Amino acid sequence: MSASTPPATSRRVSARVGAIAESATLAVDAKAKALMAAGRPVIGFGAGEPDFPTPDHIVQAAVAAAQDPRWHKYSPTPGIPALRQAIADVTARDSGVTVAPEQVLVTNGGKQALFNAFATILDPGDEVLLPSPYWTTYPESIGLTGAHTVVVPTDESSGYRTSPAQLDEYVTERTRALVFVSPSNPTGAVYSPAEVEAIGAWAAERGIWVVSDEIYQHLVYGDAQFASILDLVPALADRCILVNGVAKTYAMTGWRVGWMVGPVDVVKAATNLQSHATSNVANVSQVAALAALTGGLDDVVRMRSAFDVRRTLMVDMLNAIPGVVCPMPEGAFYAYPRVTDLLGREIAGTVCHTSAELAALILEKAEVAVVPGEAFGTPGYLRLSYALGDDDIRTGLSRMAALLG
Repeated sequence: MSASTPPATSRRVSARVGAIAESATLAVDAKAKALMAAGRPVIGFGAGEPDFPTPDHIVQAAVAAAQDPRWHKYSPTPGIPALRQAIADVTARDSGVTVAPEQVLVTNGGKQALFNAFATILDPGDEVLLPSPYWTTYPESIGLTGAHTVVVPTDESSGYRTSPAQLDEYVTERTRALVFVSPSNPTGAVYSPAEVEAIGAWAAERGIWVVSDEIYQHLVYGDAQFASILDLVPALADRCILVNGVAKTYAMTGWRVGWMVGPVDVVKAATNLQSHATSNVANVSQVAALAALTGGLDDVVRMRSAFDVRRTLMVDMLNAIPGVVCPMPEGAFYAYPRVTDLLGREIAGTVCHTSAELAALILEKAEVAVVPGEAFGTPGYLRLSYALGDDDIRTGLSRMAALLG
């Protein structure tokens, strides 16, 4: 052992886990809730969480499941058979992709689906292309596998969308996978079907895996159109994993049910991993998810209509603040304004040099919680969720305008 190498007994936390950053979005939400608990009237735009209650027919299915002794026992790790079948059915209905239940693994939310996917297909030294701005969890899950994230930067000039030509600038012989997200968190960007097909064909030609996060597929607005990369490029079938869940579509963030859909061998390997990590997802939540997926989309349409109204309200109010530039998002429920013109300026006696400092000032002075762009790989921006009530949106953005204007 060299003099510079600390003994194993002196380590408290492994380097692998110690390198993980706290989820910035959850941290902002936790701080906002702590301030609320202390009596401060904080408006929280941090967490991507619908303000609607879970639809009643889903809740009632869960109540019945909780009272049924058969759901008090272990169930198969990959998910209860009826739910795996329902996921296969809605994958065909919503993504246009026909899969067998054996290609489905039910997970504890979309995050576990992503980790399972990355852990199953990546090895140390592999590279993963990740367009930015990106959701905070992607690089952390990738890093836990020993693989490396290669950031592909985008901004509002391209609609926060990448292209095959740009991806060519970042691909190397070590590139193993591409993370593809449409609609996007944090920007709300939606790729057109032609753009999706071009990127899918690019990946298929190079033999690169695609991990496609489709969790916001039902939340698109205006003329935007969701398109599944696997539907448009069937040649990817042997190298594509779809990730989805009930959290955003059905206002079920706390129920923790997601899934991954992929080739049988990959799903089997991921199931083996999950069998040692968490085993099955809670049965009551699985039954609730089954009710969601088989209960139609009427509640989804109602919630999406409300989000659409809030989207326009938020963007109009943000763009009315001098120094704030906010493109109109086409999907999900986030606005992603650029605030670089506010940096270096004195605001309420303070000069903020980063969007992280600006977000902290907004929370302290305006009692409004937003997430800084640093969390998504793009300093100089803020992310605000419009998945909350109209009155809260008006109040929170009016406070921001009073502070920043």
